[in-house]
Amino acid sequence: MIPIARPLLGKEEIDAVTEVLSSGMIAQGPKVEEFELAFSEYTGCEYAAAVNSGTAALHIALLAHGIGKEDEVITSPFTFIATANSILYTGAKPVFADIEPDTYNIDPEKIKEKINSKTKAIMPVHLYGQSADMKAIMEIAEDYKLVVIEDACQAHGAECLGKKTGSFGTGAFSFYPTKNMTTSEGGIITTSDREIAEKSKMIRAHGSRVRYLHEMLGFNLRMTDIAAAIGLAQLEKLDGFNASRQKNAAMLSEGLKSISGIVPATTREGYTHVFHQYTIRAQNRDKLADFLKEKGIGTGVHYPIPIHKQPYYMELGYKDSLPISDKAAEEVLSLPVHPALSRDDVLKVIKEVKEFYASA
Repeated sequence: MIPIARPLLGKEEIDAVTEVLSSGMIAQGPKVEEFELAFSEYTGCEYAAAVNSGTAALHIALLAHGIGKEDEVITSPFTFIATANSILYTGAKPVFADIEPDTYNIDPEKIKEKINSKTKAIMPVHLYGQSADMKAIMEIAEDYKLVVIEDACQAHGAECLGKKTGSFGTGAFSFYPTKNMTTSEGGIITTSDREIAEKSKMIRAHGSRVRYLHEMLGFNLRMTDIAAAIGLAQLEKLDGFNASRQKNAAMLSEGLKSISGIVPATTREGYTHVFHQYTIRAQNRDKLADFLKEKGIGTGVHYPIPIHKQPYYMELGYKDSLPISDKAAEEVLSLPVHPALSRDDVLKVIKEVKEFYASA
């Protein structure tokens, strides 16, 4: 079976975890600080705050910026539900702007249509490993004096016009096992604002910078040294992992480009796509997925139901008309692109997709 995703863990990660276990310091400690420094340098930010999930990173980033009740945050409806849920956690309201049909990222022109007196922030999602149009989004934010919180949970190492995701506004990354790098579970907030960094670190630790002195309401959302040790080893490999993903993606694009019924993944000029997912538009999407499963090839639909049509959000009264997101949800299919694939694996994926459409 060729899986849709697979984490690559080796001797370096095992040795790093063994070292932490032997030290006796297995909760948040020096490895977390070391990982924060390394990741902030990698993204080009001055600070980072490691936490226990990407969802926690989004939630804390919002709270650190003072987002709360009566505020509105504009974001994408075409993403994993944690993006919007993190806004609800603060008491604020997610407001959905439709996406671009080729990148699947939030459309800056649609953002402008949603801004009102309650709008406090924009949360773009760098979906599938490609940055949203951060030049346009940052210009909008500056014009309207809005906070920008980047959901970079799928975009470790991606760039927009030479600048890494997570460094435009306040970034939030996930290190779930299927991501471009992992800490097993975990997340991190990136920023060049010292106050935001300090608040983030307080919020993750019961509102405390000094033990037993609590200055604000916080949570227990810390990363462990075990996770950070894995993260340090993975960060050293991240650029290599991304290069493998890009190579596999290039093979897929070349092999699929002539197939009628397929729209291959695209990369915007001047951007660095790190292909967390290689996502196509496909006629007869569900039948293609079933066919590939029979041939031993895993696929994924990211995402089959946009957030504004999720049952809970419909109960909240969401009735948005977002036709581009709705159409994408009916057509997108992610194919294996991860760095554990061999060249033969990629060629098999191409061969079987061709076979399906030849016989359709």
